[in-house]
Amino acid sequence: MYESMASSCCSYTFMTLMFLLLFFNLGVSERSKEFEGGKDCEKRWIHIRKLPARFNLDLLGNCSEYPFLDDLCPFLANHGLGQKTHNRSHSWYRTDPSMLELIFHRRMLEYPCLTEDPTSADAVYLPYYAGLDALRYLYGPEYNSSAEHGLQLFDFLQEDEPEIWNRHMGHDHFLVMARPAWDFSQPLHNDPPLWGTSFLELPHFFNVTALTLEARAWPWQEHAVPYPTSFHAPNLGLLESWVQRVRRSKRSSLALFAGGGGVSATPNIRRSIRSECENATGSSTGYDKLCEVVDCSNGVCEHDPIRFMKPMLQSSFCLQPPGDTPTRRSTFDGILAGCIPVFFEELSAKSQYAWHLPETEFEAFSVIIPKEDVVFRGLRILDVLRRIPRSRVRRMREKILELIPRVMYRRHDSSPGLRTKKDAFDISIDGTLDKILSRLQQLDLVLSMILHGIGVSSPLSTNLAYLDEPTRLSF
Repeated sequence: MYESMASSCCSYTFMTLMFLLLFFNLGVSERSKEFEGGKDCEKRWIHIRKLPARFNLDLLGNCSEYPFLDDLCPFLANHGLGQKTHNRSHSWYRTDPSMLELIFHRRMLEYPCLTEDPTSADAVYLPYYAGLDALRYLYGPEYNSSAEHGLQLFDFLQEDEPEIWNRHMGHDHFLVMARPAWDFSQPLHNDPPLWGTSFLELPHFFNVTALTLEARAWPWQEHAVPYPTSFHAPNLGLLESWVQRVRRSKRSSLALFAGGGGVSATPNIRRSIRSECENATGSSTGYDKLCEVVDCSNGVCEHDPIRFMKPMLQSSFCLQPPGDTPTRRSTFDGILAGCIPVFFEELSAKSQYAWHLPETEFEAFSVIIPKEDVVFRGLRILDVLRRIPRSRVRRMREKILELIPRVMYRRHDSSPGLRTKKDAFDISIDGTLDKILSRLQQLDLVLSMILHGIGVSSPLSTNLAYLDEPTRLSF
């Protein structure tokens, strides 16, 4: 029986890969004709760089090769959305965040302003599955060679049509990396190697914009984009139906924590949350209970949204403590459920997802409680939340409802009506194009100053300090 199941899984993966290969090989010109002239594409043109399959689709064939990871093969279905949660589902899938690169690639082929001419493009998309390629360095036999991650890609970009790269020395290029930036940030000369690859530490890619699931605070080229959730609406009716369900949902619990950890003896925010929730007694006005815990230890919730979405729909506040890194996919699951996020440090969202969660509006849809006050000063989270007036809670939830389309990755081939609402992908592309355009304008200004012998002012020279490093840019 097990041999039959394994054979079936391999056959399914093979068929998925063949379909993806055929689809991606249709080419840009075949899929962009329907959009030509239908939208203003001024300063929005993108060229998809043609990369050998070893940099993307071939990597999908390794989906079951890493013994320290779950088998990733089932999540290739539906162009990276994963298998449906149940047969009759139209919007809910068992999505794994590591498939973001595949999801993004598929959506890029629907982008209305694609051009096959790189010289007329405002940006160049590299469909490189960096997170999947990193697995062989993180978990596989090339652990000791992690400083080499990305070198093969750079060699290809230099050897195949190098004029595309040299036109702006990579400043107009961008790629998606389906892991936190920390996983690509190991210093080049660590001996012995520690965790991570060194892709983002290679001078070769200092000018490339990297869209990651979590960005570091200082590198200008990194920007965080939302984790993909399990909800991928295919049309406007299903999105609006879900939003209405969220709006009408009865919130019987004041707060919810869905996650693992918090059981160690060392003081930390997750331990404090678990202790407070498990020992909470009584109720608050309008709520049946103060706090609920959904134990997601050992990844049991990761591909099973039913475990946590119903409790989130029934809770007013969702506690989003940092874990191994500051950010969590649960932040976006909670927003989808209309559950007001409670953060314990700004790196968890406020300083990460400014394109999708406007930084100036954060207080309108979230609560921030410093983790130090909770862990070391005895501040009780539930006391803070109970003091928030119900009228403000209602306003915050209405704001959350407005954010749902912005953090959702809609299904590919979605309806024209749904395409009128910008989703997480659309907002990521807009932000990337604006970022690249601003960068190129700065470069043009500096080049003009250099050519005319004018000194660069202090603020500008600070922003463009990389000009002193010939490995990053040359004119």
